[in-house]
Formats: sequence, C-alpha cells, structure tokens
Amino acid sequence: MAEEARPLSWVLDAATAFLSRRGVDSPRATAEHLAARILRCGRPAVAQRLDLPFPPAAAAAMGRGTRRVAAGEPLQYVLGQWDFRDFTLKTDRRALVPRPETEQLVDLALSSPRLRAAASPRLMDYGTGSGCIAIALARALPGAVVAAVDVSADALALAAENAAALGVADRVKFVDASALDLADAFEPASFDAIVSNPPYIPSAVCDRLDPKVRDHEPRLALDGGADGMDVLRQVCEEAGLLLAPEGELYLELDAESGQATPVSELLADLGFGPVRTHPDLSRRPRFVSAVLQAGL
Repeated sequence: MAEEARPLSWVLDAATAFLSRRGVDSPRATAEHLAARILRCGRPAVAQRLDLPFPPAAAAAMGRGTRRVAAGEPLQYVLGQWDFRDFTLKTDRRALVPRPETEQLVDLALSSPRLRAAASPRLMDYGTGSGCIAIALARALPGAVVAAVDVSADALALAAENAAALGVADRVKFVDASALDLADAFEPASFDAIVSNPPYIPSAVCDRLDPKVRDHEPRLALDGGADGMDVLRQVCEEAGLLLAPEGELYLELDAESGQATPVSELLADLGFGPVRTHPDLSRRPRFVSAVLQAGL
C-alpha cells in the first residue's frame, strides 16, 4: 500500500519539533529552508503551500536533511546553496559559508566613488573561498576585472563553478597562491583595489568554535595563527606592492580579538592613509579600509 502524503504543515511541525529538541537555532526557519529547497521554491512560498500534500519521497528527503542539521552540519552545506547579496552560491565543505558580515565588506568597497567611476577597475579578492566577493564585485561593476586568489585548490574550484553559473567567469581570473608569490604573479601597482576576508581567528579560539563551524568548515579558511593576524599581515604587506597609487584596501577582521588597532597601525607604517575602522551591524570594529598614499 502506498504511503499517504501528509500536509506540508504537518511535516514542518514535525521537523521543527525534532530540531528544537536537538537544540538547533531557529528550528522553524531551518525547517522552512529545507522544505523550500526540496520544493524548489523560495522560502516565502512555503507558507502558501501548508495545506498541500507533501509527497512521501519529499518527506523522506526532508527527514534526511533534518537529521544532518540536527547532527551539527551547517544548514548551508545541507542545502548545497546559500544567498549572498542578490545571487545564490553553491556551498559545500570546500569553502566557508558566506556570511552577512562579508556582504557588508562588499558594500563598503562598492561605496567607493573612485571604483564606481572607473571604467575598468582592476580588483583582487584575496582569499576568495566560495568566490562570493569576487563575483559580487564583478556583478556590481560590469567593467571590472577581478583576480580571485586562494591557497586552496578546492576553494578555487568551487569559486570557479560559482562564477560560471553566475555568468562572470570571463571577468574573474582564479589564481592558486599555494606555491606562488603574488609579487611574482602580478605586476607591481597593478590593482585599483584589494578586498579581503582572510583567515583571522586565533588558533586557540578555532579549537573552541561552535562545532558546526569547527568540525565542518575548512580550518585553513579560519585559522589566522597565534594572534589571528598571520594572513592579515601578509595581505597588508603585499597590498603595498600590488596596489596602484591611491589604490584602496578593504579588510574584514576579528572584532572579538581587537585586531582593528594593530592592523590600522601596520597599514599606517606601510604608507597607507587615511586608515579607517568601520563597524558591523552590531557596532563592533569589523572592517578596516585604507588608501595607499601616492609618491611612496
């Protein structure tokens, strides 16, 4: 006898209760995201289908996804996709989950009148991961050419898949920096801006992260060394060589570790100015922007 299809509302209530018992944050929203993925619709459309039958095969898929999230796997990896700004990225274990703070970093860079006015700005996404920053810049600045740099071949492969799916592969160049000195890969003073969300979490803090981050997202993209600033220092130093005069640098960093002050001081010593700190939506010092002074 064929299994009877239950209403979507029943399936959502059951998934929500299960996720709640397992301590998952926002269990109802999580269940709705899973249902929307299975139904191939937007989450708002789920509310319009509550009284409709949810086929047994779909309910089985819902159960598998619910158990994976309850076991600690990030929802974004279970879904296999996540929204970033005005587009959707493929997401999996090869790169960090795109986060709202990084959307703010892109907004900060795109607020630059100089970049907006440039016909063909030359940009670098240093530590591209899923490609979210590089793709966002290429989409927002149609004349831009973006170098997407990473030390992870897996992350670069994912970023390339995303760029192709979103129609910007012809303007994003992917560069494996694992065995490459960027000063040798690019001409000095060849970029108008560098935007970077590098690994910035201190090593000891990485060990204490939420298990769904610590145990599932790539450590290489999280761990910034003893003080969290190993890669940040490298970005700052290489930016001084790679940026054109008056070139702009935009960095995301760890607000909890107080990195804004030492990063700002380092940039000032390297000939950047003005150097500015910018808050995230929680008013924490999350971003630093700087301009490379001409004539240095």
